[in-house]
Amino acid sequence: MADLAVTLPLIFIILNLVAFIVYGVDKWKAQNKRWRVPESTLLVVAAVCPWGSLAGMYYFRHKTHKDKFKVVKIFAVLHMVLAALLIALF
Repeated sequence: MADLAVTLPLIFIILNLVAFIVYGVDKWKAQNKRWRVPESTLLVVAAVCPWGSLAGMYYFRHKTHKDKFKVVKIFAVLHMVLAALLIALF
């Protein structure tokens, strides 16, 4: 059980760092007229890693005005609720 207490937060941090990087890469590609990361991929990344996605969106000022990306905040709230439920169960 102690290994899980260390492993899960580490995985969470790594995945959210990857999400942050994905949003940064897409912003760079947008500025340099390169082949872009599809919006559907960005939204899936946001569903799995909303905190890294939100950080990337606001740090890189990318996709913050698009209506469909407002759902990323909802993903973050859902992750908080899920985390609270998991903490309460264990």
